[in-house]
Amino acid sequence: MSSFDYARVRETMVEQQIRPWDVLDERVLEVLASLPRHAFVSDARRDLAYADLELPIGHGEVMLKPVVEARILQALALRPGDAVLEVGAGSGWFAACLGALAGEVLSLDRHADFVEAARARLDAAGLGGNVALEAADAFAWETDRRFDAICLSGAVAELPERCLRWLRPGGRLFAVRGRAPAMEAVLVRADGVNAPRVESLFETEIPYLAGAEPVPEFRL
Repeated sequence: MSSFDYARVRETMVEQQIRPWDVLDERVLEVLASLPRHAFVSDARRDLAYADLELPIGHGEVMLKPVVEARILQALALRPGDAVLEVGAGSGWFAACLGALAGEVLSLDRHADFVEAARARLDAAGLGGNVALEAADAFAWETDRRFDAICLSGAVAELPERCLRWLRPGGRLFAVRGRAPAMEAVLVRADGVNAPRVESLFETEIPYLAGAEPVPEFRL
């Protein structure tokens, strides 16, 4: 495909997939209509980059469907000065989207080869100048930093308390929680005083983050 074709397919994705799923934030739509998602997809699957599909990227991981990514970006309501933490860098594509909307992004992934490849893709696309990538397991990682927004790019059985501690007062965390197939996307807001407020957003099913799977149920 030519770059002109990709631009047309991006526009179709936005108009036929994303807008109909109640994503109306113009900043989010502009990012998804302009950034080259296909540059973060393997050659073998490049023509599917804008399809309504999860795309495998290795290590049993996937790129989420564009509609789910759009809903996450809209829910986080990122501002240009926000500091964002992403857990699960994957291909680097979603970090590029976060970086286009926020002030700075730190994206973690437990797979060092993902981090290396994501950095290379971001640099090749001229994106992610405000995105840092780090090879780390978020469930063993420690930091004194606090973030305005946190995105868990894989599902969790329960909301991880450690991640909630990394939020600044007024910060928000996106997660998909529950036991497949009954999973719920939620936005958690921290006010720094009371218990975090959890807002239910939509139902979906995505792969679990490693280490965040449900404890197996034992039946007699």
